Amino acid sequence: MTVFTLDDLRRIMREAAGEGEAVDLDGDILDTPFGDLDYDSLAVLEMTVRVEREFGVKLGDDEVGGVKLPSEFIDLVNSRLQPGE
Repeated sequence: MTVFTLDDLRRIMREAAGEGEAVDLDGDILDTPFGDLDYDSLAVLEMTVRVEREFGVKLGDDEVGGVKLPSEFIDLVNSRLQPGE
């Protein structure tokens, strides 16, 4: 079964919008708001598109719009992954 991990999210965040000088994505970011990580709504949208393409999931705009933390994003993606994929 495929699982979307924090390492997957970090990689996709870097690919989608890079990493600001004041931000350490390798630190404990699970409960840090995306805004505090210098990721605005456009960056989160780009992350979402990349995750949908790479992991074959569909994430609703309303659901993604309500996600404020990396931990919430990971939980949302994993809720869409089907067993055995």
